[in-house]
Amino acid sequence: MAFFARASPSQAIRRLKDQSQFLNRLLCSCGWQNRSIATAVDDAKASVHSSVESGGKKRINLCSAINDALYIALDSDPRSYVFGEDVGFGGVFRCTTGLADTFGKHRVFNTPLCEQGIVGFGIGLAAMGNRAVAEIQFADYIFPAFDQIVNEAAKFRYRSGNLFNCGGLTIRTPYGAVGHGALYHSQSPEAYFCHVPGLKVVIPRSPTQAKGLLLAAIRDPNPVIFFEPKWLYRLSVEDVPEGDYTLPLSQAEVIREGGDITLVGWGAQLAIMEEACVEASKEGISCELIDLRTLLPWDKEIVEASVNKTGRLLVSHEAPITGGFGAEIAASITERCFLRLESPVARVCGLDTPFPLVFEPFYMPTKNKILDAIKASVNF
Repeated sequence: MAFFARASPSQAIRRLKDQSQFLNRLLCSCGWQNRSIATAVDDAKASVHSSVESGGKKRINLCSAINDALYIALDSDPRSYVFGEDVGFGGVFRCTTGLADTFGKHRVFNTPLCEQGIVGFGIGLAAMGNRAVAEIQFADYIFPAFDQIVNEAAKFRYRSGNLFNCGGLTIRTPYGAVGHGALYHSQSPEAYFCHVPGLKVVIPRSPTQAKGLLLAAIRDPNPVIFFEPKWLYRLSVEDVPEGDYTLPLSQAEVIREGGDITLVGWGAQLAIMEEACVEASKEGISCELIDLRTLLPWDKEIVEASVNKTGRLLVSHEAPITGGFGAEIAASITERCFLRLESPVARVCGLDTPFPLVFEPFYMPTKNKILDAIKASVNF
């Protein structure tokens, strides 16, 4: 983790081991009995001992990139604060490890188990000119804070005629499938908040994106909900620029160019979609893949330009298909590119059911489902 890189390897691993007994109890209480603390310690060792620093970059995973961004935010702005359930000792996923030791418990601190209170406190803190970074431990539990987010944070500036605002508020929360999270630790609720003017909704796909987008979100003059793909916390590893940098919000990125069909996604789903693009290329189908990065407000222009080139569009996300944000993309692009479309806009999404446990593989929008939809669209 980024914190471990600032300590010696032995110190970093010893600190993690010191909290192992408590973490084991916490992970078990969350239904994570299959993940032992030994695994977390091994992750830490790998992060410490295999860090590669060259050319101003460091090889870290997505969790460490989040930690690094929070460190920079706290270090560069004395009026920034990080708080939430268990963040004082590093949090369930260890994204805040070491921050309280470095910056003090008055700036990185635990809160009661009350999501409405966490966000309400963050609104007040941000309204007084601070940078408030609130953590909701799982996106599945953001709903108790829905009223504070939708009716208070999103409308704060508008209802005061721009005299006051809580633009310094950022809400971090892990979302999406994790392999064994079932219905209360796997949901993707981004679409609920994309219906709310006054908010920004951001979802990264990789460590480099996570660090740059999180720093941009924290410094943006609007309240931002920052969904983190927990599936990728340890799995996604790459060379991330060291130091302070930001990536632009509301600007999509073409991560694979192609000419036959446009694919649009965000977060962890991008890796699945890229696998489908590779398989499609073996059959002579050239796919253009776009990472939306920011869902609200989203980059219509770059998607429109791509669809005008390819004539086809496929959108994929983990959330249920009905009312998912893919429907908004499909409607908008159909309006803008109707005469250019060669086939109906395709959506490959989660099913309209609660998120299952043993049936998760059937629920998920997999590579093969996406590949079948690509072929159907191209052969329409």
